[in-house]
Amino acid sequence: MKWLSDNTIEHLRSISDVPDFSTTKYRVVKEIARGGMGTVYLAQDVELGREVAVKVLNLPELNSDLARRMVREAQIIAGLEHPGIVPVHDVGTLRDGRVFYAMKFVRGNRLDEYANQSAGLKERLRKFQSVCDAVAFAHAHGVVHRDLKPQNIMIGSFGEVLVLDWGVAKLLSKVREVASEADTLMLVTKPEAPAENSIDTLQGTIIGTPPYMSPEQSDGEVQHVDERSDIYSLGAILYFLLSDQPPAQKSTARSPGNAASRSIPSPRQVNSKVSKRAEAICLKAMAQSPADRYATAAEMSLDIDRLLDAESVSAYRENVFERLARWFGKNRFLVLLVLAYLLMRIFLLLTAKR
Repeated sequence: MKWLSDNTIEHLRSISDVPDFSTTKYRVVKEIARGGMGTVYLAQDVELGREVAVKVLNLPELNSDLARRMVREAQIIAGLEHPGIVPVHDVGTLRDGRVFYAMKFVRGNRLDEYANQSAGLKERLRKFQSVCDAVAFAHAHGVVHRDLKPQNIMIGSFGEVLVLDWGVAKLLSKVREVASEADTLMLVTKPEAPAENSIDTLQGTIIGTPPYMSPEQSDGEVQHVDERSDIYSLGAILYFLLSDQPPAQKSTARSPGNAASRSIPSPRQVNSKVSKRAEAICLKAMAQSPADRYATAAEMSLDIDRLLDAESVSAYRENVFERLARWFGKNRFLVLLVLAYLLMRIFLLLTAKR
């Protein structure tokens, strides 16, 4: 008897795991990501001759709750037509009853990979501002992402920024419906696991990814999760871009009737090169109380714009000396030019008297 090698067995297993797409216009090329609820494949659209990413429900049995959630995810993304949100092309059902949807396939790197490639701070901030703009668009259309993190943001081959994975997104019109169907199927990503293999779907589990989720998400206060929860996550992403590490939360003891408070080292404690204005933007977005955060992602984006233009930001009150130093830094060439002119005039006056 001839025994099969481990590589052969693994290859046969991978082939058997590929869903049957024979009733669709898609031909699977390879698996590119796998999670608790769905698996994403690179596929070829044989009719249009283009590559797409196809997300397929993992469970072959007809689980109506998971199927509805997959369709709901596709519908939410399809309703958000924005350059910073990956578009959905198609949704359907495979021969075995599993729901799938096809979306644009994006070549590039995740934001954490992009940051690790030694991207400069200004470049990082410009990409982050694009993330804020995409999230602001979603909020304006009544959608909260609820799982923003560097691993869910893609930087394309041409520098385009795309916010991915809207699987636990929430419609703001249902924010206060704690027991709604959308909230009984929640998702938690374990921080120690690789991003592409770290999604576990559990009934009644806290939504989000530590340490990027807000305090109200960590405490399971679903009724308090709104746009400002996403803003906290944006602040945590900014923290990562400023310090090259996620915010490490330390919880203090829970007092009677109150949630446990959390403290993290400030970005400047982790990286002394971070400016006070950049730190202030980050800490305002990550305020423990939602009322103390930016009211909108657009407001946070505006402060990032001011930071990039060396202007004052709403999150930080400068003293006179800081204002002068910032003005000098912004107009350094003009100041040096005036000084050079004055020195030349003084030199000419002194030589003329001789």
